[in-house]
Amino acid sequence: MVDKHKEQAFYARGRTTIYACQFDPRFSYCCYVPKAVEEAPDRRFPLFVAVHGTGRLMTAYRDLFADFAERAGVVVLAPLFPAGITGPDDLGSYKFMRAGDLHYDAVMLAMVEEAARRWPVDPSRFSMFGFSGGGPFAHRFFYLHPERLSAVSIGAPGVVTLLDFDHDFWVGVRDFERVFGKPIELDAMRRVGVQMVIGGDDTETWEITITPDSPRWMPGADLAGPDRLARMRSLKASFERHGISVRHDVLPGVAHNGLAMVPLVERFLADALAQPMKKAG
Repeated sequence: MVDKHKEQAFYARGRTTIYACQFDPRFSYCCYVPKAVEEAPDRRFPLFVAVHGTGRLMTAYRDLFADFAERAGVVVLAPLFPAGITGPDDLGSYKFMRAGDLHYDAVMLAMVEEAARRWPVDPSRFSMFGFSGGGPFAHRFFYLHPERLSAVSIGAPGVVTLLDFDHDFWVGVRDFERVFGKPIELDAMRRVGVQMVIGGDDTETWEITITPDSPRWMPGADLAGPDRLARMRSLKASFERHGISVRHDVLPGVAHNGLAMVPLVERFLADALAQPMKKAG
Protein backbone atom coordinates (compact mmCIF):
# COMPACT_ATOMS: atom_id res chain seq x y z
CA MET A 1 0.00 0.00 0.00
CA VAL A 2 1.32 3.43 -0.96
CA ASP A 3 2.26 5.70 1.94
CA LYS A 4 0.45 8.87 0.81
CA HIS A 5 2.30 11.09 3.31
CA LYS A 6 5.67 9.83 2.07
CA GLU A 7 4.59 10.22 -1.56
CA GLN A 8 3.44 13.82 -0.98
CA ALA A 9 6.70 14.65 0.82
CA PHE A 10 8.83 13.12 -1.94
CA TYR A 11 7.33 15.31 -4.68
CA ALA A 12 7.37 18.43 -2.48
CA ARG A 13 11.14 18.72 -2.08
CA GLY A 14 13.95 19.75 -4.41
CA ARG A 15 12.50 20.25 -7.88
CA THR A 16 8.87 19.79 -6.95
CA THR A 17 6.03 18.50 -9.03
CA ILE A 18 3.70 21.03 -10.69
CA TYR A 19 0.72 22.03 -8.55
CA ALA A 20 -2.60 23.43 -9.76
CA CYS A 21 -3.42 26.68 -8.00
CA GLN A 22 -6.39 25.86 -5.77
CA PHE A 23 -7.64 29.45 -6.04
CA ASP A 24 -7.94 29.05 -9.83
CA PRO A 25 -6.83 25.68 -11.31
CA ARG A 26 -6.34 27.20 -14.76
CA PHE A 27 -2.98 28.30 -13.35
CA SER A 28 -0.21 26.28 -11.78
CA TYR A 29 3.22 26.54 -10.17
CA CYS A 30 6.26 24.54 -9.21
CA CYS A 31 8.97 25.21 -6.67
CA TYR A 32 12.54 24.47 -5.76
CA VAL A 33 12.78 23.61 -2.08
CA PRO A 34 16.34 23.53 -0.71
CA LYS A 35 17.63 20.79 1.59
CA ALA A 36 17.75 23.26 4.49
CA VAL A 37 13.94 23.16 4.67
CA GLU A 38 14.10 19.54 5.80
CA GLU A 39 17.13 20.12 7.98
CA ALA A 40 15.66 23.13 9.84
CA PRO A 41 11.89 22.56 9.96
CA ASP A 42 11.36 25.31 12.56
CA ARG A 43 12.97 28.00 10.42
CA ARG A 44 11.03 30.35 8.13
CA PHE A 45 12.58 30.72 4.68
CA PRO A 46 12.47 33.66 2.25
CA LEU A 47 10.40 33.13 -0.89
CA PHE A 48 11.57 34.13 -4.37
CA VAL A 49 9.13 34.22 -7.31
CA ALA A 50 10.56 33.75 -10.83
CA VAL A 51 8.02 34.77 -13.50
CA HIS A 52 8.30 33.31 -17.00
CA GLY A 53 8.19 35.22 -20.27
CA THR A 54 5.93 34.64 -23.26
CA GLY A 55 7.62 31.30 -23.96
CA ARG A 56 6.40 30.00 -20.55
CA LEU A 57 9.72 28.37 -19.56
CA MET A 58 8.63 28.09 -15.93
CA THR A 59 10.65 24.99 -15.04
CA ALA A 60 13.77 26.37 -16.74
CA TYR A 61 13.77 29.43 -14.48
CA ARG A 62 13.00 27.29 -11.44
CA ASP A 63 15.94 25.02 -12.24
CA LEU A 64 18.36 27.85 -13.04
CA PHE A 65 17.87 29.32 -9.57
CA ALA A 66 18.18 25.93 -7.82
CA ASP A 67 21.86 26.36 -6.89
CA PHE A 68 21.14 29.85 -5.58
CA ALA A 69 18.26 28.46 -3.53
CA GLU A 70 20.63 25.97 -1.89
CA ARG A 71 23.34 28.57 -1.24
CA ALA A 72 21.04 31.31 0.03
CA GLY A 73 18.41 29.18 1.74
CA VAL A 74 15.43 30.44 -0.25
CA VAL A 75 12.43 28.67 -1.74
CA VAL A 76 11.87 29.41 -5.45
CA LEU A 77 8.31 29.57 -6.78
CA ALA A 78 7.76 29.57 -10.56
CA PRO A 79 4.17 30.30 -11.62
CA LEU A 80 2.62 29.29 -14.93
CA PHE A 81 0.16 31.66 -16.62
CA PRO A 82 -0.75 29.63 -19.73
CA ALA A 83 -1.40 31.15 -23.13
CA GLY A 84 -4.97 31.05 -24.36
CA ILE A 85 -6.69 32.02 -21.10
CA THR A 86 -8.77 34.84 -22.57
CA GLY A 87 -9.02 33.34 -26.06
CA PRO A 88 -7.09 31.10 -28.46
CA ASP A 89 -4.65 33.84 -29.48
CA ASP A 90 -3.96 35.22 -26.00
CA LEU A 91 -0.22 35.31 -25.33
CA GLY A 92 0.15 38.24 -22.97
CA SER A 93 -2.90 39.09 -20.90
CA TYR A 94 -1.05 38.16 -17.70
CA LYS A 95 1.45 40.96 -18.32
CA PHE A 96 -1.23 43.62 -17.76
CA MET A 97 -2.56 42.25 -14.43
CA ARG A 98 -6.21 42.40 -15.47
CA ALA A 99 -8.31 40.66 -18.12
CA GLY A 100 -11.94 41.48 -17.42
CA ASP A 101 -12.80 39.91 -14.08
CA LEU A 102 -9.55 37.95 -14.00
CA HIS A 103 -6.99 39.44 -11.60
CA TYR A 104 -3.59 37.91 -12.28
CA ASP A 105 -2.11 39.56 -9.20
CA ALA A 106 -4.72 37.81 -7.03
CA VAL A 107 -3.75 34.48 -8.62
CA MET A 108 -0.10 35.19 -7.87
CA LEU A 109 -0.81 36.06 -4.26
CA ALA A 110 -2.92 32.91 -3.89
CA MET A 111 0.02 30.82 -5.09
CA VAL A 112 2.23 32.48 -2.48
CA GLU A 113 -0.28 31.70 0.27
CA GLU A 114 -0.59 28.10 -0.91
CA ALA A 115 3.19 27.73 -0.89
CA ALA A 116 3.24 29.01 2.70
CA ARG A 117 0.76 26.32 3.71
CA ARG A 118 2.94 23.62 2.17
CA TRP A 119 6.44 24.85 3.09
CA PRO A 120 7.82 27.02 5.92
CA VAL A 121 8.11 30.25 3.95
CA ASP A 122 7.17 33.78 4.92
CA PRO A 123 4.31 34.86 2.63
CA SER A 124 4.10 38.41 3.95
CA ARG A 125 7.02 39.67 1.83
CA PHE A 126 8.87 38.01 -1.02
CA SER A 127 11.21 38.87 -3.87
CA MET A 128 10.31 38.65 -7.57
CA PHE A 129 12.11 38.42 -10.90
CA GLY A 130 10.56 38.53 -14.35
CA PHE A 131 12.27 38.64 -17.73
CA SER A 132 10.80 39.64 -21.10
CA GLY A 133 7.06 38.98 -20.66
CA GLY A 134 7.78 38.49 -16.97
CA GLY A 135 9.30 41.99 -16.80
CA PRO A 136 5.97 43.78 -17.44
CA PHE A 137 4.32 41.45 -14.93
CA ALA A 138 7.00 42.19 -12.31
CA HIS A 139 6.91 45.97 -12.54
CA ARG A 140 3.12 46.20 -12.71
CA PHE A 141 2.83 43.83 -9.74
CA PHE A 142 5.29 46.17 -7.99
CA TYR A 143 2.94 49.10 -8.64
CA LEU A 144 0.01 47.12 -7.24
CA HIS A 145 1.60 45.40 -4.24
CA PRO A 146 4.84 47.07 -3.13
CA GLU A 147 3.96 46.19 0.47
CA ARG A 148 4.32 42.50 -0.41
CA LEU A 149 7.75 42.79 -2.05
CA SER A 150 11.18 42.97 -0.45
CA ALA A 151 12.96 43.18 -3.82
CA VAL A 152 12.00 43.17 -7.49
CA SER A 153 14.18 42.48 -10.53
CA ILE A 154 12.71 43.74 -13.82
CA GLY A 155 14.30 42.06 -16.84
CA ALA A 156 14.09 43.50 -20.38
CA PRO A 157 10.36 44.35 -20.47
CA GLY A 158 8.98 44.96 -23.94
CA VAL A 159 5.94 47.11 -23.13
CA VAL A 160 6.40 49.23 -20.02
CA THR A 161 4.11 51.28 -17.82
CA LEU A 162 6.03 54.37 -16.79
CA LEU A 163 5.59 55.80 -13.32
CA ASP A 164 4.05 58.78 -15.07
CA PHE A 165 1.03 60.60 -13.64
CA ASP A 166 0.38 62.50 -16.89
CA HIS A 167 -0.75 59.46 -18.91
CA ASP A 168 -3.41 56.81 -18.35
CA PHE A 169 -2.73 53.11 -17.88
CA TRP A 170 -1.07 51.19 -19.51
CA VAL A 171 1.28 53.95 -20.74
CA GLY A 172 1.30 55.67 -17.35
CA VAL A 173 -0.48 55.56 -13.99
CA ARG A 174 -2.69 58.67 -13.95
CA ASP A 175 -5.90 56.60 -13.67
CA PHE A 176 -4.31 53.71 -11.76
CA GLU A 177 -6.74 53.87 -8.83
CA ARG A 178 -9.74 53.82 -11.16
CA VAL A 179 -8.39 50.81 -13.06
CA PHE A 180 -7.13 48.77 -10.11
CA GLY A 181 -9.09 50.03 -7.12
CA LYS A 182 -6.03 51.15 -5.19
CA PRO A 183 -3.63 54.06 -5.53
CA ILE A 184 0.08 54.04 -6.26
CA GLU A 185 1.90 53.95 -2.90
CA LEU A 186 5.19 55.72 -3.54
CA ASP A 187 6.45 55.44 0.04
CA ALA A 188 5.97 51.66 -0.03
CA MET A 189 7.72 51.46 -3.42
CA ARG A 190 10.73 53.34 -2.04
CA ARG A 191 11.18 50.60 0.57
CA VAL A 192 11.67 47.88 -2.07
CA GLY A 193 15.04 47.02 -3.61
CA VAL A 194 14.79 47.45 -7.40
CA GLN A 195 16.96 46.04 -10.16
CA MET A 196 16.57 46.54 -13.90
CA VAL A 197 18.59 44.08 -15.98
CA ILE A 198 19.05 43.70 -19.73
CA GLY A 199 21.50 42.60 -22.41
CA GLY A 200 23.49 45.35 -24.08
CA ASP A 201 22.52 44.08 -27.55
CA ASP A 202 18.80 43.66 -26.82
CA THR A 203 17.65 45.83 -29.72
CA GLU A 204 15.10 43.73 -31.66
CA THR A 205 11.70 45.43 -31.92
CA TRP A 206 9.54 43.02 -33.94
CA GLU A 207 7.70 41.69 -30.88
CA ILE A 208 7.23 44.92 -28.95
CA THR A 209 6.17 47.54 -31.49
CA ILE A 210 2.56 48.58 -30.88
CA THR A 211 0.98 50.10 -33.98
CA PRO A 212 -2.31 52.03 -34.24
CA ASP A 213 -4.11 48.89 -35.46
CA SER A 214 -3.11 46.92 -32.33
CA PRO A 215 -5.76 46.24 -29.65
CA ARG A 216 -3.31 47.63 -27.09
CA TRP A 217 -2.74 50.89 -28.95
CA MET A 218 -3.36 54.11 -27.02
CA PRO A 219 -1.94 57.64 -27.11
CA GLY A 220 1.61 57.60 -25.80
CA ALA A 221 2.23 53.98 -26.83
CA ASP A 222 5.64 55.02 -28.19
CA LEU A 223 6.46 57.35 -25.30
CA ALA A 224 9.10 55.11 -23.67
CA GLY A 225 11.21 54.63 -26.80
CA PRO A 226 11.64 52.23 -29.72
CA ASP A 227 13.37 49.22 -28.14
CA ARG A 228 13.83 47.44 -24.82
CA LEU A 229 17.04 49.31 -23.93
CA ALA A 230 15.37 52.69 -24.42
CA ARG A 231 12.22 51.58 -22.60
CA MET A 232 14.19 50.36 -19.63
CA ARG A 233 16.03 53.68 -19.42
CA SER A 234 12.68 55.49 -19.53
CA LEU A 235 11.24 53.24 -16.84
CA LYS A 236 14.30 53.78 -14.65
CA ALA A 237 14.10 57.56 -15.09
CA SER A 238 10.41 57.55 -14.16
CA PHE A 239 11.21 55.64 -10.96
CA GLU A 240 14.07 57.92 -10.02
CA ARG A 241 11.94 61.05 -10.52
CA HIS A 242 9.86 59.77 -7.61
CA GLY A 243 12.76 58.87 -5.34
CA ILE A 244 12.89 55.13 -6.09
CA SER A 245 16.48 53.90 -6.33
CA VAL A 246 17.28 51.52 -9.19
CA ARG A 247 20.23 49.19 -9.72
CA HIS A 248 20.65 49.15 -13.51
CA ASP A 249 22.65 46.19 -14.85
CA VAL A 250 23.46 45.92 -18.56
CA LEU A 251 25.25 42.77 -19.74
CA PRO A 252 27.50 43.69 -22.71
CA GLY A 253 27.36 41.59 -25.86
CA VAL A 254 24.12 39.81 -24.91
CA ALA A 255 20.83 40.13 -26.80
CA HIS A 256 17.41 39.02 -25.52
CA ASN A 257 18.49 36.14 -23.29
CA GLY A 258 16.90 35.77 -19.87
CA LEU A 259 19.01 32.77 -18.90
CA ALA A 260 22.15 34.91 -19.25
CA MET A 261 20.74 37.38 -16.69
CA VAL A 262 20.60 34.82 -13.88
CA PRO A 263 24.06 35.55 -12.32
CA LEU A 264 23.30 39.29 -12.20
CA VAL A 265 19.91 38.62 -10.64
CA GLU A 266 21.44 36.27 -8.07
CA ARG A 267 23.96 38.93 -7.01
CA PHE A 268 21.17 41.46 -6.64
CA LEU A 269 19.07 39.02 -4.60
CA ALA A 270 22.01 38.09 -2.39
CA ASP A 271 22.61 41.78 -1.65
CA ALA A 272 18.90 42.33 -1.01
CA LEU A 273 18.72 39.40 1.42
CA ALA A 274 21.73 40.78 3.31
CA GLN A 275 20.21 44.27 3.68
CA PRO A 276 17.68 45.32 6.32
CA MET A 277 14.35 46.58 5.06
CA LYS A 278 14.65 50.10 3.67
CA LYS A 279 12.72 52.84 5.40
CA ALA A 280 10.67 55.38 3.51
CA GLY A 281 12.58 58.49 2.64
